[in-house]
Formats: sequence, structure tokens, C-alpha cells
Amino acid sequence: MLAELRGLNEECGVFGIWGNPNPAHLSYYGLHALQHRGQEGAGIVVSDGQHLRAVKGEGLVNDVFNEDKLKAVNGKAAIAHVRYTTAGGGGIENVQPLLFHSSTGSLSIAHNGNLVNATHLKQYLERQGSIFHSSSDTEVLAHLIKKSSHSPFRAKVKNALSLLKGAYSFLIMTKDEMLVARDPHGLRPLSLGKLGDGWVVASETCAFDLIGAEFVRSVEPGELIIINDEGVKSDRFADMDKRSMCAMEYVYLARPDSDIDGINVHMARKRMGKQLARECAHIEADVVTGVPDSSISAAIGFAEESGIPYELGLIKNRYVGRTFIQPTQELRERGVKMKLSPVVQVVKGKKVVMVDDSIVRGTTSRRIVKMLKDAGAAEVHVVISSPPMTNPCYYGIDTSTHEELIASSHNVDEIREAIGADSLTFLSVEGMVETIARPYEDENRGLCLACFTGKYPTEIFPDTILPHEKELLR
Repeated sequence: MLAELRGLNEECGVFGIWGNPNPAHLSYYGLHALQHRGQEGAGIVVSDGQHLRAVKGEGLVNDVFNEDKLKAVNGKAAIAHVRYTTAGGGGIENVQPLLFHSSTGSLSIAHNGNLVNATHLKQYLERQGSIFHSSSDTEVLAHLIKKSSHSPFRAKVKNALSLLKGAYSFLIMTKDEMLVARDPHGLRPLSLGKLGDGWVVASETCAFDLIGAEFVRSVEPGELIIINDEGVKSDRFADMDKRSMCAMEYVYLARPDSDIDGINVHMARKRMGKQLARECAHIEADVVTGVPDSSISAAIGFAEESGIPYELGLIKNRYVGRTFIQPTQELRERGVKMKLSPVVQVVKGKKVVMVDDSIVRGTTSRRIVKMLKDAGAAEVHVVISSPPMTNPCYYGIDTSTHEELIASSHNVDEIREAIGADSLTFLSVEGMVETIARPYEDENRGLCLACFTGKYPTEIFPDTILPHEKELLR
């Protein structure tokens, strides 16, 4: 995608493997498959059964690792992470997996998501004497585990997890075992796979495909999976709350070849495109084009349903990273010109339907519409395969204020005028929910729609630590 998510930053990806003689190398390939989920840093922590060793750095997977570094940390198990800054900030100290050493043993943690009560927990822990070495919300979990008086280790982890609020998929590794946890709402995807006699965990199933692992099942919300040399055991640290998988995983975040809860992302996006065509059947056009990459599936569905031919009206420069991940809006906007080029012979003199997956600030949509019109397009009709984003996300996608979202303060016609389109149509919330087609019967079919509806599945601004939570902290 290049679409309007240049202001909508990814939330990170995690990968873990246990019981394999080449965990560092397989983690490297797993992170390659998850590179789209974060480009600011990458890391691998390996266990050889006695020690935990880390290799990590800022930048892309290819920039961080080489053969010598991977050989230096080989063992039998590993957890790995690609990062985009959500809570905390940049800097090598925040690149995960985080690794902690103490007299009672070493501990490493990788996290996908965002903890909405991290600030209050951190303040409480600091008052109790904890010293934090990073600004990442992930470090809070390590301190909660260390502080817990429970025994054995997995009981400490369960106690610590029960205090967290927000979105999280955690991989926690010691020299003896790997623990895998997903928040009670299941806001972020996490899957379990098998590779030979070993086990694999990843944010997306596309990582399994790359290394030849077999998908086993999704990690359940509120579940704690324990993986060690004896095999795999399932436990719970919390009852499953109302399922609330982030809808943007299907719309944009996940790779199209991944499956989330048994639903292929490409097929879901294609169905969204078909529904979008039904909802704006009034548009008369000559050609349909999608904004690369994640909008292509929806554009194909739109073309099939509408009967308007699909063409490559926009070409992506494959050697430029995801524009929206650039750290400033100015760089994001400059990157649009580097990233996309119009195919003049396809759009010149034509009425063009431009399919994109979302509009955040509107700045990039305006630039793409102008690009198409400068290439000779007679009309540009923008259709969006998701509803207007009117509310911030606090669960790991970096839109934390209403001011960042053009749809929060402008209606559809005002947005259309701002981006210079001849028409603008968003997919309805109902249409999106039904076409994603998750196999659950509740009102939202097990989706979090907070950025579209303002109905958040968790408390957003917990202003204190409750008395029963203080008991758990003892």
C-alpha cells in the first residue's frame, strides 16, 4: 500500500521458535516475512539452554543481521521482533526483544501492541523502587514479573499479565521455556505452528509459509501457551473477553497471503472491494486502479463487481521503503513522489476510479489525485475500502489524537474537496463487517471498530491503579 496510512504506523511483529538447531537463521527469515509490520529496528534473542544472547539494531532486517552475527547467537530457541515506534520512542534501547539479566536468571520479551495503562503501572513501579532502562511500555511487564511473589515462573507471568490493559501479543523466553500470551480481547493476531519436531509462533501466518512451517491454530485471547523441551501446554491467565480483532489488520496491516482466524486477508480485501462497488454503483468510469500494495486486492474486487476494467494506473518503486513509516510528515509527503508513478497511457483522458484502503490526514490522497490529474486523467473518483477513521487508535497504531484524522473534523464532501477528487466514497461499517466475514455471531463479528465508531473494547485512560490491582502487585 501507499495509501493514506503514511500517517498510520504499523504496530510491530513477533516471531518465536523452539526446538530447532538453527533458530537464529529461521528467525531472520521469519522477520523478513514480517518486515511490513515495522522498519525501525529488528532483534533476535537466542537460548542455548544455558544463556540468552541478543543481536539487534536499528533499521531493516537486512541491515541489522549478517551471517557472522547469526552464527554468534545460535542455540535451540529464539524470539524475534521487528519494530515500529508506538509507545516509548526510537533508539537502540527500545529495539526488541528486550533482554534482562538477574541473579535468578535471564528473561527476554518481545511485544506487539500497546498497553493503555503502562504509564500508571510504570509510575507505581518506580515508586516501589524499579528503575527503567527504556521508554518502551514492554519493559513494564518485565518489572511486574520480577516483582511478583508467585511461584513458579509461569505463575509470576500470569499474575503480571492480569494487570495489563490494552492490546498485546507477548513472547517471553527464559533459558528453559517460551511463554506465549495474547490479550483477552485478541486485538492483535498471533498464531502457533509446527516445524518438524519444533514449534513456531508468529504475528502472521505468512512467516510460517516462508520457513516451511505448518499452521496449527490461532492463539486464543487470554491464553498462555508454554513451550519447552517437553512440548506445548495451554493455560489461561484471563477469561476471554469480547473478541475484538483490529479490523485494520484485514483492511491494511497484514500481508495479503496471511490468514487471520481462518480468513485469508487477500480474499477479505477482495470482498470489501466488491461491496464497495455495490455501495457506489452510481460511478461511471473507464478504468479502475489500486494504490499499491494493500489496495490492489480491493481494486480487483471492485473491478470484478463493477465491470469496469482493472489497470495498473499507478506503479510502485520497489526499492523505496514504506512511505508512511518515515518519521516526519514532510518526509512522508516527499516519499510519495519517490514511491509512486502514474502510467500516463492508462489514465490519460480516462475517468479513473482510484481504490485506496483508508484516508488518515488526507495529504497523501491529495498528492496522488493531483498526480493522476497531472498525468491527464479526466476525472478521479476516490473509493476507500474502509469507513472514515474518525477516532484515534490506542492499541498500537500511531494515531493518538483526533487532530491527526481528517475525518474527525470534516464530512465526506469536505474531505473530497480537500483531496481534489471528483467524488469520494467510503465503505460502510456494516459492509466492511459483513464482507470480512469473521465466524462469530456478535454485533461486530469479533472485530474492533473503535477507529470508525469510537466504541473501544477496553478502558482507554485508566487514571489509577485499583485496590485489587495493588493486591496483585504485592
